[in-house]
Amino acid sequence: MTTGRGRIVAVLVALIAIVWFANLDARRLIRPDEGRYAELAREMAETGDWITPRLNGIKYFEKPPLQYWITAGAYRAFGVDEWTARLWPATAGALTVLLVWRTGRRQFGTVAGDRAGLVAAGMLWMAANAHLNTLDMGFTFWLIAGVAAFLTAQRDDATDRERRNGMWLAWAACAGAVMSKGLAGLVLPGGAIFFYLLASRDWKFLGRLHLLSGVAIVLALCAPWFVAVSIANPEFPDFFFVREHFQRYLTTVHRRTEPWWYFLPLLVAGTLPWTALAARSVWRPWRADPVGARFRPRLFLACWCAFVLLFFSASSSKLPSYILPIFPAVAWLMGDRLDRTAPRALMWTAAAMVPLAIAAGVIGLNADRWATKQTPVALYQAFEPWIVAAAASIMAGSLAAMWLARRERVTAAVATLSIAGLVAWQLAITGHDALSPSFSSYQLASQVRGKLRAECPFYSVRTYEQTLPFYLGRTTTLVEFEDEMAFGLEREPQLAVRRLDDFVAQWQAAPCAYALLEPSLHDELVARGLRMDVMARDTRRVIAGKPATEIRP
Repeated sequence: MTTGRGRIVAVLVALIAIVWFANLDARRLIRPDEGRYAELAREMAETGDWITPRLNGIKYFEKPPLQYWITAGAYRAFGVDEWTARLWPATAGALTVLLVWRTGRRQFGTVAGDRAGLVAAGMLWMAANAHLNTLDMGFTFWLIAGVAAFLTAQRDDATDRERRNGMWLAWAACAGAVMSKGLAGLVLPGGAIFFYLLASRDWKFLGRLHLLSGVAIVLALCAPWFVAVSIANPEFPDFFFVREHFQRYLTTVHRRTEPWWYFLPLLVAGTLPWTALAARSVWRPWRADPVGARFRPRLFLACWCAFVLLFFSASSSKLPSYILPIFPAVAWLMGDRLDRTAPRALMWTAAAMVPLAIAAGVIGLNADRWATKQTPVALYQAFEPWIVAAAASIMAGSLAAMWLARRERVTAAVATLSIAGLVAWQLAITGHDALSPSFSSYQLASQVRGKLRAECPFYSVRTYEQTLPFYLGRTTTLVEFEDEMAFGLEREPQLAVRRLDDFVAQWQAAPCAYALLEPSLHDELVARGLRMDVMARDTRRVIAGKPATEIRP
């Protein structure tokens, strides 16, 4: 690499990193996922119980604890805050982009790798999921780390030692995926390899996977926690393996049923601003694999994308972020395609974004049409300028990329469109904080911060606001509400109040207490004679109190 090129790469990396991490503390946590995973880690850091995850003080076994551990460590090191809650997903996303870049260079060439990394950094689904506190970006990082190690190990020119070490690293990365979201960390790589074996008909390939030592690595890294949590909680194996894996996949127990084509429009939207290029890149990419090669990386990446899509499309439980592991693989294929595509094709890819940018701007100017009682017009009006700014970023980037592509400055065009996309997504994500009074309890908690006494019970009556315990720094007692905490409450029923009448009796007997509830229920209970002074209110909930200052000796 020349000195001039090295400086350009360094500047691009620094610029993308600044934009990538700039807004972690600029937004309030939103419900449900961000609040849930921030609170799980907060309680772990506070209690020091690293074995049994708890949500709102209740056993919570839906997922393994790796992300909770990392985030709890960030809390202890840097304090409990929005940015520390989001630090691991954002870091995992950045590391995934770096993996796409570095592995792409080694697998497909310097130019293809550079362009693949740029594409990954600017894709909507990558940027969006890396800046939300969910488990999917961390899970994707471990999977793609495994794919990257696998691709490196299976190169035709790899030595036996490089292949062994690479496969061991791939197996270790699979263990990280298992500890992030469960058995899918093995099912997805295994299914992709099976598809590859069917497509390549190279059954000798199994001998290059180091299966026995690889399984030993996964067990060594995963088994200690699974054994420890099962000893401490004998109910864990049945819930985690049966209900959270087989029943979740095969039945509608989680009420997330969607049609088989559910992920197809998300694939289209998720690759923006590269959708036109993505469609061409995933169409029979294996034709570019060298004739006679023992390992065919493009064929494997196509098998990876196909299996991930089919696996989650067949599931009875679907969420938009499930297909995130597809996008880094698509970025590799797009980078490879860009290395072999005429500049005119890139120009038309950028041109396709111009009408979309115009449409986004029009939507931004009229976003208040989606206003509701819970999310009033004023909130949407505050959000609108951010949407317009995001649309302007895409428009400017598309026009500039078209100009550069026409002059055959392909990498500069790719970088321009990618950074414009990343800036646009970051503007939209940051601007969404304007809606936080409806989607977060930050403002609600701020109204009572410093006014609550630790010894007074705090109830969540017929509702649970995922972000409230995080912002209050304390758990609540559920009243006539279970939802995802039903399993934990079956084991520890004393942690909740089952009947509203029992809550009424406890409230009347307590010298002081607080409650989160919907305004209509608050009015109903006041009509029944309860002293429930409104301490805070937002568009959805009220916090009522029986203030300690009202206690009579």
